[in-house]
Amino acid sequence: MPELSIETVDLTRTFKGPSNTTVKALDRVNIRVNQGEIFGLLGPNGAGKTTLIKILTTLLLPTEGDAYVAGFHVVKQASELRSFINLVSGGETPGYGILTTRENLWFFSQLYGLPRSIANLRIKELMDKLQFAEYASTRMHKLSSGYKQRLNLARGFINDPKVLFLDEPTLGLDVLSAKNLRQFVKDWVRNDTEKTLLLTTHYMAEAEEMCDRVAIIDQGKIVALDTPESLKNKLERRRTVKLEVRGSSSKFGDLKQFSGVLGVSQSQDIQSEISTLKVLVEDESVISEVISRISQSGSKVISVSKTEPTLEDVYISLVGRGFEESEAQSTTQ
Repeated sequence: MPELSIETVDLTRTFKGPSNTTVKALDRVNIRVNQGEIFGLLGPNGAGKTTLIKILTTLLLPTEGDAYVAGFHVVKQASELRSFINLVSGGETPGYGILTTRENLWFFSQLYGLPRSIANLRIKELMDKLQFAEYASTRMHKLSSGYKQRLNLARGFINDPKVLFLDEPTLGLDVLSAKNLRQFVKDWVRNDTEKTLLLTTHYMAEAEEMCDRVAIIDQGKIVALDTPESLKNKLERRRTVKLEVRGSSSKFGDLKQFSGVLGVSQSQDIQSEISTLKVLVEDESVISEVISRISQSGSKVISVSKTEPTLEDVYISLVGRGFEESEAQSTTQ
């Protein structure tokens, strides 16, 4: 059996909400991540991903339950654990603006107590591998967002962690920068079987490309956990149909009332005013009813096409809505 790198046991975190209500950010979460694994935690904003990351990296105390990382209890052995982990959050300021990129990395290396020779060698290696050595003497506040995120990632590797947590690491990056970042991270894990990566994201393609297994979280609960392929294979008897629709989108939520419709996801192009609907159905016979209902609402169906199952389709099948709808719901609660 592979050695466990991360384990949570009935992990729960509550917060005080409006009017003294109780909000459960995490609700009895149980996950087990093996050493050498890239493990994805998927869900919309507000699902509980960042709360879980903060508990596992000793930044937040759980309300109930236990969690272990690299063999250490995250509460009882927090000080011992911290030298073995690191955290990179997308969009986070990676250091101090008046310091150069190299000075920032040196500063963080000293927080971990690295000897001078090791720190200098690691800084050079990281700047070379992440391709920003030419900016070694550039003050951080002058870097573009893409290079700031490279510096941010280098900071996460400076202590050569056993377990690395990446919280939305490609947020706001251009396509090429995000691709290079993903490749660097994958190589880091594949080249050392004692390393472990926990990635949170709501980019489904990113999770499918990188992760050995994924857990889907919704409203603080783990609703599915398996390999990406296994999760998608569970939808093989169902169909996902994509419809492009022009017109009012206010009635599209009614589509869930049709027998045979398992879930609906909706996005809209503001410029063209065209809505894209992904409708998950038991079988294709219900699609004609869906198209008729859309037409009756005064909207026009421009195109209809079938799509291959994705991880977001898995999410839709489990909770009945897509990520955008889930995020909108979390902001109104």
